[in-house]
Amino acid sequence: MKSSFIPRAVLLAFLAVFSTTQAQQPETAAPKEPTAEEMKQLVQKRIDEIEKLGWTRQGKGSLGGKAEVDIPQGYRFTPGDGTRKLMEMYGNPPTQRELGMLATEGLGPWIIFEFDESGYVKDDEKDKIDADEMLASLRESQVQGNQYRREHGLTELEILGWVIPPRYNEKTHNLEWGTRLKSLDNDGISINYNTRLLGRTGVMEVTLVCEPEEMEKMIAEQEKILAGFSYIEGQRYAEFREGDKVAKYGLTALIAGTGAFAAAKMGLFGKLGLVFAKMGKAAILLVVGALAAVKKLFGKIFGSRQPPGE
Repeated sequence: MKSSFIPRAVLLAFLAVFSTTQAQQPETAAPKEPTAEEMKQLVQKRIDEIEKLGWTRQGKGSLGGKAEVDIPQGYRFTPGDGTRKLMEMYGNPPTQRELGMLATEGLGPWIIFEFDESGYVKDDEKDKIDADEMLASLRESQVQGNQYRREHGLTELEILGWVIPPRYNEKTHNLEWGTRLKSLDNDGISINYNTRLLGRTGVMEVTLVCEPEEMEKMIAEQEKILAGFSYIEGQRYAEFREGDKVAKYGLTALIAGTGAFAAAKMGLFGKLGLVFAKMGKAAILLVVGALAAVKKLFGKIFGSRQPPGE
Protein backbone atom coordinates (compact mmCIF):
# COMPACT_ATOMS: atom_id res chain seq x y z
CA MET A 1 0.00 0.00 0.00
CA LYS A 2 1.34 3.41 -0.92
CA SER A 3 2.12 5.73 1.92
CA SER A 4 0.16 8.94 2.30
CA PHE A 5 3.16 10.58 3.95
CA ILE A 6 3.78 14.00 2.43
CA PRO A 7 6.80 15.79 3.92
CA ARG A 8 6.29 19.41 4.88
CA ALA A 9 9.29 20.21 2.71
CA VAL A 10 7.60 18.71 -0.34
CA LEU A 11 4.51 20.84 0.21
CA LEU A 12 6.71 23.92 0.53
CA ALA A 13 8.44 22.94 -2.67
CA PHE A 14 5.22 22.66 -4.59
CA LEU A 15 4.12 26.01 -3.24
CA ALA A 16 7.39 27.52 -4.43
CA VAL A 17 6.94 25.94 -7.86
CA PHE A 18 3.49 27.43 -8.16
CA SER A 19 4.86 30.81 -7.10
CA THR A 20 7.60 30.63 -9.75
CA THR A 21 5.09 29.69 -12.43
CA GLN A 22 2.81 32.55 -11.46
CA ALA A 23 5.71 34.99 -11.60
CA GLN A 24 6.18 34.07 -15.27
CA GLN A 25 2.54 34.77 -16.14
CA PRO A 26 1.43 38.14 -17.60
CA GLU A 27 0.92 40.86 -15.03
CA THR A 28 -2.77 40.85 -15.85
CA ALA A 29 -3.11 37.27 -14.61
CA ALA A 30 -4.50 37.15 -11.11
CA PRO A 31 -2.16 35.31 -8.72
CA LYS A 32 -3.52 31.96 -7.65
CA GLU A 33 -2.23 29.98 -4.75
CA PRO A 34 -2.55 26.19 -4.97
CA THR A 35 -5.01 24.56 -2.68
CA ALA A 36 -3.99 21.80 -0.31
CA GLU A 37 -5.89 19.37 -2.51
CA GLU A 38 -4.00 20.48 -5.63
CA MET A 39 -0.67 20.01 -3.88
CA LYS A 40 -1.69 16.56 -2.67
CA GLN A 41 -2.68 15.63 -6.22
CA LEU A 42 0.69 16.75 -7.56
CA VAL A 43 2.51 14.76 -4.90
CA GLN A 44 0.43 11.68 -5.64
CA LYS A 45 1.12 12.04 -9.36
CA ARG A 46 4.84 12.03 -8.65
CA ILE A 47 4.51 9.03 -6.36
CA ASP A 48 2.68 7.16 -9.13
CA GLU A 49 5.42 8.01 -11.65
CA ILE A 50 8.09 6.75 -9.26
CA GLU A 51 6.18 3.51 -8.71
CA LYS A 52 6.34 2.78 -12.46
CA LEU A 53 10.14 2.55 -12.30
CA GLY A 54 9.87 -0.97 -10.92
CA TRP A 55 10.59 -1.95 -7.33
CA THR A 56 11.38 -5.09 -5.39
CA ARG A 57 10.09 -5.22 -1.83
CA GLN A 58 11.62 -8.37 -0.43
CA GLY A 59 14.73 -10.49 -0.68
CA LYS A 60 18.00 -8.93 -1.83
CA GLY A 61 18.85 -6.08 -4.15
CA SER A 62 21.67 -6.74 -6.61
CA LEU A 63 24.12 -3.87 -6.90
CA GLY A 64 25.57 -4.17 -10.38
CA GLY A 65 27.18 -7.56 -9.86
CA LYS A 66 29.47 -5.97 -7.28
CA ALA A 67 27.47 -6.43 -4.11
CA GLU A 68 24.01 -7.04 -2.72
CA VAL A 69 21.90 -5.63 0.07
CA ASP A 70 19.00 -7.04 2.04
CA ILE A 71 15.71 -5.24 1.46
CA PRO A 72 14.35 -4.44 4.93
CA GLN A 73 10.66 -4.49 5.73
CA GLY A 74 9.12 -1.16 4.81
CA TYR A 75 11.70 -0.49 2.08
CA ARG A 76 11.79 -1.14 -1.66
CA PHE A 77 14.70 -1.50 -4.07
CA THR A 78 15.25 -0.40 -7.65
CA PRO A 79 18.50 -1.24 -9.51
CA GLY A 80 20.81 1.11 -11.37
CA ASP A 81 18.53 1.68 -14.35
CA GLY A 82 15.60 2.65 -12.14
CA THR A 83 17.85 4.90 -10.06
CA ARG A 84 19.13 6.71 -13.14
CA LYS A 85 15.60 7.16 -14.49
CA LEU A 86 14.56 8.65 -11.18
CA MET A 87 17.47 11.07 -11.32
CA GLU A 88 16.57 12.09 -14.87
CA MET A 89 12.93 12.45 -13.86
CA TYR A 90 14.00 15.32 -11.63
CA GLY A 91 16.55 16.90 -13.95
CA ASN A 92 19.60 15.32 -12.34
CA PRO A 93 22.06 13.93 -14.90
CA PRO A 94 23.10 10.43 -13.79
CA THR A 95 26.78 9.61 -13.32
CA GLN A 96 26.37 6.11 -14.79
CA ARG A 97 27.86 4.85 -11.52
CA GLU A 98 24.48 4.28 -9.87
CA LEU A 99 23.93 0.64 -8.92
CA GLY A 100 20.70 0.87 -6.97
CA MET A 101 18.55 2.58 -4.39
CA LEU A 102 16.64 1.65 -1.25
CA ALA A 103 13.68 3.87 -0.47
CA THR A 104 10.69 3.95 1.78
CA GLU A 105 7.25 4.19 0.22
CA GLY A 106 5.93 7.50 -1.02
CA LEU A 107 8.48 10.30 -0.84
CA GLY A 108 10.33 9.17 2.26
CA PRO A 109 14.12 8.77 2.80
CA TRP A 110 16.41 7.32 0.14
CA ILE A 111 19.69 5.39 0.41
CA ILE A 112 21.56 5.45 -2.90
CA PHE A 113 24.46 3.22 -3.90
CA GLU A 114 27.11 4.26 -6.43
CA PHE A 115 30.40 2.52 -7.19
CA ASP A 116 33.70 4.23 -7.88
CA GLU A 117 35.94 1.86 -9.86
CA SER A 118 39.03 3.49 -8.41
CA GLY A 119 40.79 0.32 -7.36
CA TYR A 120 41.76 -1.09 -3.98
CA VAL A 121 42.03 1.67 -1.37
CA LYS A 122 44.72 0.83 1.17
CA ASP A 123 43.67 1.38 4.77
CA ASP A 124 47.19 1.95 6.08
CA GLU A 125 46.13 5.46 7.07
CA LYS A 126 43.49 4.18 9.48
CA ASP A 127 45.52 5.29 12.50
CA LYS A 128 46.48 8.62 10.94
CA ILE A 129 43.03 10.15 10.49
CA ASP A 130 43.24 13.49 12.28
CA ALA A 131 39.70 14.87 12.67
CA ASP A 132 40.88 18.44 13.25
CA GLU A 133 43.14 18.36 10.21
CA MET A 134 40.40 16.84 8.07
CA LEU A 135 37.92 19.49 9.17
CA ALA A 136 40.38 22.26 8.29
CA SER A 137 40.87 20.68 4.87
CA LEU A 138 37.13 20.46 4.26
CA ARG A 139 36.66 24.09 5.23
CA GLU A 140 39.48 25.19 2.96
CA SER A 141 38.04 23.34 0.00
CA GLN A 142 34.58 24.69 0.79
CA VAL A 143 35.96 28.19 0.23
CA GLN A 144 36.74 27.12 -3.33
CA GLY A 145 33.38 25.43 -3.54
CA ASN A 146 31.63 28.63 -2.55
CA GLN A 147 33.31 30.45 -5.41
CA TYR A 148 31.77 27.93 -7.79
CA ARG A 149 28.40 28.31 -6.04
CA ARG A 150 28.52 32.12 -6.35
CA GLU A 151 29.26 31.86 -10.06
CA HIS A 152 26.21 29.62 -10.49
CA GLY A 153 23.88 31.62 -8.27
CA LEU A 154 23.79 29.01 -5.53
CA THR A 155 23.63 29.48 -1.79
CA GLU A 156 27.05 29.52 -0.12
CA LEU A 157 27.70 27.08 2.69
CA GLU A 158 29.81 27.05 5.82
CA ILE A 159 31.03 23.84 7.44
CA LEU A 160 30.41 24.26 11.17
CA GLY A 161 31.97 21.05 12.41
CA TRP A 162 31.56 17.33 12.81
CA VAL A 163 28.30 15.60 13.62
CA ILE A 164 30.23 12.34 13.44
CA PRO A 165 34.05 12.62 13.22
CA PRO A 166 35.69 10.35 10.63
CA ARG A 167 35.79 6.77 11.82
CA TYR A 168 36.92 3.59 10.14
CA ASN A 169 35.76 0.10 11.05
CA GLU A 170 38.69 -2.20 10.37
CA LYS A 171 36.51 -5.32 10.50
CA THR A 172 33.86 -4.19 8.01
CA HIS A 173 36.10 -1.74 6.09
CA ASN A 174 33.47 0.98 6.38
CA LEU A 175 34.51 4.64 6.52
CA GLU A 176 31.93 7.19 7.66
CA TRP A 177 31.68 10.79 8.76
CA GLY A 178 29.12 13.55 9.03
CA THR A 179 29.41 17.34 8.93
CA ARG A 180 27.08 20.08 10.06
CA LEU A 181 26.49 22.83 7.49
CA LYS A 182 25.05 26.34 7.61
CA SER A 183 23.53 28.31 4.78
CA LEU A 184 25.03 31.80 4.59
CA ASP A 185 21.72 33.09 3.21
CA ASN A 186 19.47 32.28 6.13
CA ASP A 187 21.53 30.46 8.77
CA GLY A 188 19.63 27.23 8.08
CA ILE A 189 21.41 24.15 9.42
CA SER A 190 21.76 20.80 7.67
CA ILE A 191 23.81 17.61 7.78
CA ASN A 192 25.93 15.89 5.15
CA TYR A 193 26.33 12.19 6.00
CA ASN A 194 28.77 10.01 4.07
CA THR A 195 29.57 6.30 4.08
CA ARG A 196 32.21 4.53 2.01
CA LEU A 197 32.36 0.73 1.82
CA LEU A 198 35.76 -0.46 0.64
CA GLY A 199 35.92 -3.33 -1.83
CA ARG A 200 38.53 -5.17 -3.85
CA THR A 201 38.14 -3.08 -7.02
CA GLY A 202 36.82 0.20 -5.68
CA VAL A 203 34.57 1.99 -3.24
CA MET A 204 30.80 1.79 -2.77
CA GLU A 205 29.54 5.31 -2.07
CA VAL A 206 26.39 5.37 0.04
CA THR A 207 24.36 8.57 0.19
CA LEU A 208 21.57 9.07 2.69
CA VAL A 209 18.91 11.53 1.54
CA CYS A 210 16.36 12.67 4.09
CA GLU A 211 15.05 15.68 5.93
CA PRO A 212 17.16 17.10 8.79
CA GLU A 213 14.71 16.09 11.49
CA GLU A 214 14.91 12.49 10.25
CA MET A 215 18.70 12.37 10.19
CA GLU A 216 19.43 10.99 13.66
CA LYS A 217 16.88 8.22 13.27
CA MET A 218 17.97 7.43 9.72
CA ILE A 219 21.68 7.23 10.57
CA ALA A 220 20.85 4.54 13.12
CA GLU A 221 18.55 2.81 10.65
CA GLN A 222 21.13 2.95 7.87
CA GLU A 223 23.66 1.24 10.13
CA LYS A 224 21.23 -1.67 10.48
CA ILE A 225 20.58 -1.70 6.74
CA LEU A 226 24.28 -1.75 5.89
CA ALA A 227 24.68 -4.76 8.16
CA GLY A 228 22.77 -6.50 5.36
CA PHE A 229 25.20 -5.23 2.70
CA SER A 230 27.93 -7.48 1.34
CA TYR A 231 30.24 -7.61 -1.63
CA ILE A 232 29.85 -10.77 -3.66
CA GLU A 233 32.58 -13.42 -3.81
CA GLY A 234 35.62 -12.07 -5.62
CA GLN A 235 34.77 -8.44 -4.83
CA ARG A 236 35.45 -8.43 -1.10
CA TYR A 237 38.16 -6.23 0.35
CA ALA A 238 39.93 -9.20 1.93
CA GLU A 239 40.17 -10.92 -1.48
CA PHE A 240 42.73 -8.44 -2.81
CA ARG A 241 45.50 -10.14 -4.75
CA GLU A 242 48.91 -8.93 -5.85
CA GLY A 243 48.53 -7.35 -9.27
CA ASP A 244 45.06 -5.88 -8.61
CA LYS A 245 44.57 -2.21 -9.39
CA VAL A 246 45.41 -0.02 -6.39
CA ALA A 247 43.79 3.40 -5.91
CA LYS A 248 46.04 6.44 -6.06
CA TYR A 249 44.64 7.76 -2.79
CA GLY A 250 43.94 6.56 0.74
CA LEU A 251 41.37 7.00 3.48
CA THR A 252 42.15 10.64 4.23
CA ALA A 253 41.71 11.61 0.57
CA LEU A 254 38.33 9.87 0.54
CA ILE A 255 37.24 12.33 3.22
CA ALA A 256 39.06 15.46 2.05
CA GLY A 257 37.90 14.95 -1.53
CA THR A 258 34.29 15.64 -0.56
CA GLY A 259 34.82 19.17 0.67
CA ALA A 260 34.48 21.68 -2.13
CA PHE A 261 31.29 20.62 -3.82
CA ALA A 262 29.99 17.38 -2.37
CA ALA A 263 28.89 19.22 0.76
CA ALA A 264 25.92 20.25 -1.32
CA LYS A 265 24.79 16.68 -1.77
CA MET A 266 22.52 17.20 1.15
CA GLY A 267 22.48 20.94 0.78
CA LEU A 268 20.57 23.79 2.30
CA PHE A 269 17.62 25.56 0.75
CA GLY A 270 18.46 29.16 1.48
CA LYS A 271 15.77 31.47 0.14
CA LEU A 272 12.95 29.42 -1.34
CA GLY A 273 12.18 32.00 -3.99
CA LEU A 274 15.78 32.07 -5.25
CA VAL A 275 16.18 28.32 -5.04
CA PHE A 276 13.14 27.37 -7.04
CA ALA A 277 13.67 30.12 -9.56
CA LYS A 278 16.82 28.21 -10.49
CA MET A 279 15.25 24.84 -11.16
CA GLY A 280 16.78 22.98 -14.06
CA LYS A 281 19.61 20.48 -14.40
CA ALA A 282 21.56 19.58 -11.34
CA ALA A 283 25.01 18.29 -11.04
CA ILE A 284 23.62 16.13 -8.17
CA LEU A 285 23.19 12.73 -6.16
CA LEU A 286 22.46 11.53 -5.17
CA VAL A 287 23.03 12.06 -3.73
CA VAL A 288 23.00 13.03 -1.22
CA GLY A 289 20.54 17.39 3.98
CA ALA A 290 18.22 20.14 4.53
CA LEU A 291 15.15 19.21 2.55
CA ALA A 292 17.39 17.08 0.36
CA ALA A 293 14.51 14.91 -0.72
CA VAL A 294 12.92 17.93 -2.35
CA LYS A 295 16.22 18.90 -3.90
CA LYS A 296 16.12 15.58 -5.67
CA LEU A 297 12.56 16.09 -6.66
CA PHE A 298 13.14 19.40 -8.35
CA GLY A 299 16.40 19.10 -10.22
CA LYS A 300 19.10 21.74 -10.05
CA ILE A 301 18.87 23.42 -6.73
CA PHE A 302 22.28 23.05 -5.27
CA GLY A 303 24.35 21.24 -7.92
CA SER A 304 25.65 18.52 -5.68
CA ARG A 305 28.05 16.78 -7.99
CA GLN A 306 31.52 18.04 -8.56
CA PRO A 307 31.99 20.08 -11.74
CA PRO A 308 34.30 18.70 -14.41
CA GLY A 309 37.94 18.98 -13.59
CA GLU A 310 37.58 18.84 -9.83
